[in-house]
Amino acid sequence: MDLHAELKAALEAAAEPGRAAPMQAYMRDQFVFLGVGAPQRRLAARALLAGLKGVGADTLLEHAQLLWQQPQREYQHVALDMLAMHVRQLSIDHLPALLALARQRAWWDSVDGMAGIIGDVLQVELRRGGDGHVHMDAALRHDDFWLRRIAMLHQLGWRGDTDAVWLFDAALALAHEDAFFIRKAIGWALRDYARHAPAAVTAFANAHRQQLSPLSRREALKHQPP
Repeated sequence: MDLHAELKAALEAAAEPGRAAPMQAYMRDQFVFLGVGAPQRRLAARALLAGLKGVGADTLLEHAQLLWQQPQREYQHVALDMLAMHVRQLSIDHLPALLALARQRAWWDSVDGMAGIIGDVLQVELRRGGDGHVHMDAALRHDDFWLRRIAMLHQLGWRGDTDAVWLFDAALALAHEDAFFIRKAIGWALRDYARHAPAAVTAFANAHRQQLSPLSRREALKHQPP
């Protein structure tokens, strides 16, 4: 059996069909589901995905593309699990392919998962002395608002490595947008950085209260003292 046949067998064995309809409803009926929860999915696929150690980025991306083409949403989540598990096989050279993949069957769950993977790749590049935001400037200006969301979120968890100037400039660049997923991303990115630099985020949110939407500002200051 090949990898994809084995993954299919493992996920179908872990599926609880009664969970499929609620999972589909939670995603606003954008996708169909097998009915496999995240913990069960990771457990079912872990050993198979671990076997891809050292296969190289091109092979990983080929597997990801095949998984992305499957109708059930769990397969896209397995692709993200795989890329996250083997993220050190990826480099900035693979960011265009990752961004292209993120645009397919895009919704917040896959987009946010890809933002984390891209962020990990870029953080490694930053620590090597490279450009920690390569391709993110273009993504921030892209016509596809899902790529703009990835750009806004790619520094999540960076803490002291966060480029605050880039973060604040990106928040202002997108602040005029009405889309819920963009406004939420602005607030989420600022709130995450506030765990490292609360005073800086509070000062920014207060100084730009007229530009930031109420949602973005509320999210940014969610865990800040009044």
